[in-house]
Amino acid sequence: MKIFFGSSTPALAGEVVKYLDLVPGKSVLEKFNDGEIHFYIDENVRGEDVFVIQSGARDANFHLMELFLMLDAFKRASAERVTAVMPYYCYARQDWKDRPRVPVSARLVADLLESSGADRVLTMDLHSPQIQGFFSIPVDNLVAAPVLETHIRGLNPQGLCVVSPDAGGVGRARHFAKRLEATLAIIDKRRPEPGVARAMNVIGDVRDRDVLLFDDMVDTAGTLTQGAQALREGGARRILAACTHAVLSGPAVERIERSEIEQLIVSNTIPLGESARGCRKIVVLSVAELFGEAIRRIHLGQSVSSLFL
Repeated sequence: MKIFFGSSTPALAGEVVKYLDLVPGKSVLEKFNDGEIHFYIDENVRGEDVFVIQSGARDANFHLMELFLMLDAFKRASAERVTAVMPYYCYARQDWKDRPRVPVSARLVADLLESSGADRVLTMDLHSPQIQGFFSIPVDNLVAAPVLETHIRGLNPQGLCVVSPDAGGVGRARHFAKRLEATLAIIDKRRPEPGVARAMNVIGDVRDRDVLLFDDMVDTAGTLTQGAQALREGGARRILAACTHAVLSGPAVERIERSEIEQLIVSNTIPLGESARGCRKIVVLSVAELFGEAIRRIHLGQSVSSLFL
């Protein structure tokens, strides 16, 4: 087994390698003067089980292209199997035709991963579970819930209610509420245009309860912070939030700072930007052990299903 990684999540990749007690594979990843990516493998990988860690973080287009080129290089170097480890699967929000004349971008990324040489994909908390069906190769979709759950229990919430910020996330929130033995509520949200959300009503009892807004990702934090305001107006006592993927683009950090949210708990599938690192409300938890254990079990041909629970 050999582990290589791109430039998107070096800290997480380093933790995974340390967990597995391995040395990172030798390679060179750089750019030509015109911005084109130059990659080559600096050791023999013929017949090896190769894992390439690369998240679609921050500059998603650049990091995807890095990943495609790396996968192609390993396949052409006769690696026995190449697994693309994508902690954050970007373009997952465009997973169906919600209007005429638009792409199904999540499917396109799946096709490009397979065309580039991936034999398997390991990811975490896909925006929509059905994206696994876009692939004709095995896909393992890990969940960050065990890591988030441990931290949240340590905060000792009282009468906890898990809140889905919109109707689309109800299944995810219900599963997490069951883990925490909490009740469930839903924010009735309207989205008049892409990237713009307006929270309307709270469906469920949150009065005098500690609440946890739970979602798979936070982008501009508009949905999250408006939901927090609606919960405060509904009588919620303590407002926490948690997500797996901290995209945090545009005014997200400023909105979180000004919001009713006491703490936003995220994983390190995406490295935080400079402004987010300085935000005292944001707590980052590592999912390196989950990825490391999944990689170990895949390599040994063991079951990884227990890691999905």
